[in-house]
Amino acid sequence: MPIIKGMNFRSGFFGLIMLIALLSPKLYAQERFHVVESRDTIFSIARTYSVDQNELMRVNGITDPTRLRVGQRLTIPQAANAQVTIPQGTAPSANSGDVQYRVVRGDTLYGIARTYSINVNELLAANNLSSNYILREGDTLRIPGTAPTVAIVQVPSARADTRAVESAALDASIRWPITARELSYMVGNSNGVIITGDRSESVKSLTSGTVISAGPYRGYGRVAIVQAPGGYIYVYGGCETLAVREGDKVIAGTEMGRLGIDPITEKPQLFFRVYLNNTPVDPAKAPRA
Repeated sequence: MPIIKGMNFRSGFFGLIMLIALLSPKLYAQERFHVVESRDTIFSIARTYSVDQNELMRVNGITDPTRLRVGQRLTIPQAANAQVTIPQGTAPSANSGDVQYRVVRGDTLYGIARTYSINVNELLAANNLSSNYILREGDTLRIPGTAPTVAIVQVPSARADTRAVESAALDASIRWPITARELSYMVGNSNGVIITGDRSESVKSLTSGTVISAGPYRGYGRVAIVQAPGGYIYVYGGCETLAVREGDKVIAGTEMGRLGIDPITEKPQLFFRVYLNNTPVDPAKAPRA
């Protein structure tokens, strides 16, 4: 299978799954951790978790914020009195609860919506835009319900990591969470797949189990994670909306959410991974109910 390089790939799922698998439900609810990725900074991590960057450094014994190590595990403090960082080009709006974002070259509606963990329809509605509106550099967008009420630090937006994938032939005998139009394997630490489907298509669980996490995750839109029998963990990422919540019981065929658009490829793509005892499993060979 040919390797396609030079695209963009965000590799945060592995750290997320490791944490979920290692922490008990009680501990997971009380204490949060973050595994440092190659593009992370103290400022970007603090913004992601809405915590004060100085407090983040203090609880982790960090004196030099420029010396983070990839794979380093950081304890995330409670979010009280947080100092929030927001992407360059963003400013508070006079409308409480909103911010204004000034469009820069390369922005897309999908990318901006994903940055602020809202869906594209919310962004369009907040700005009275049609679904086929083309962004122009210098446009000012209102981002609904996201204005920080604490101090703001301007930092440049993080650039995406380099993606490498291997295209794969579709096998009609294999059932996927969506109707697969294209299939690629992620090259790296796991055997996850990227499945291209149709926008707003229903993303369905392949097994029974319990939803142990559901919500936005940086770089992957909205993500639902299911703990299945036998110690398997199924990760459904790239959703525009979710139909499940943490703690929900699902069966095979339960709708997890609706497929969204990947802002890098601008295609409707599902990021799907399976783990067994913290070890990645080829999703094509993982159990189906």
